[in-house]
Amino acid sequence: MPVYGPAERTPEVRLVAETWRWIWLAATVLLAAGELAVPGTFFLLSFALGAAVATVVAFADASLLVQWVGFLVGSAVGLALLVPLGRRLARAETDEAIEGASRWVGRVAEVLEEIPAGPHATGRVRVERDEWRAESDDDRPIPAGAHVEVIAVRGTRLVVAPLVQHD
Repeated sequence: MPVYGPAERTPEVRLVAETWRWIWLAATVLLAAGELAVPGTFFLLSFALGAAVATVVAFADASLLVQWVGFLVGSAVGLALLVPLGRRLARAETDEAIEGASRWVGRVAEVLEEIPAGPHATGRVRVERDEWRAESDDDRPIPAGAHVEVIAVRGTRLVVAPLVQHD
């Protein structure tokens, strides 16, 4: 099919171009609605983005080939950016929803600031990327740099115990 400029198009070619504008617009709406209806990792939204790019290109009176290229490029960019983001958000929501603050129990933390001995004496620990105030269930101080296990969460503090060293 030859590529025509807007002034050279026959009525039949103009009708096909007009039809594709609405096809792309409908695809954008349906794919976006599908993403809302089916919880996922932004998979359908990526294709909705590609269809939106194709819609803009179609309303700019570009050829069908350029519209399809816009759809493919927009979808590829959407997949590359949105799907990893969706997976990360889904994983974070699952951790938060199921376990809350108690998700730290059983994890290993690094002591950043010495935890002195005694009731309610606190130091600082890092669990993964989060820093917390921590108190010990042991009657000995725990030095900075040591590794401890989180055994409980009390309010805004973690209760930790020194890791047992096996010889």
